[in-house]
Amino acid sequence: QVQLVESGGGLVQPGGSLRLSCAASGSFWNIYNMAWHRQAPGKQREVVAHIITTGGSTYYSPSVQGRFTISRDNAESAVYLQMNSLKPEDTAVYYCRFNARPTGAAMPRDYWGQGTRVTVST
Repeated sequence: QVQLVESGGGLVQPGGSLRLSCAASGSFWNIYNMAWHRQAPGKQREVVAHIITTGGSTYYSPSVQGRFTISRDNAESAVYLQMNSLKPEDTAVYYCRFNARPTGAAMPRDYWGQGTRVTVST
């Protein structure tokens, strides 16, 4: 089965930076979009950023606009999130998501990573 494996989370001080990575095992015929979501304690999961594979259009939550950058590497079926100027409010578990059709599948669907924890604290 297709799996998304995330890495790059950890503990960082306010103002610091982290780079999250998400790589898919298996191959895809089509990857339509990729996204990062996050869920803070006691809050609902929210969209942080997403990128459309065709054309590369991006979306950012206003709370991270100007600080975070989403990018993709289609050759490696991977998506990245560069996080700069981190704030304590960015503390959450971050999840990657692909909307994709794996090789051999008839229909696309969403695939989720297991999540990686980001803690911004002194």
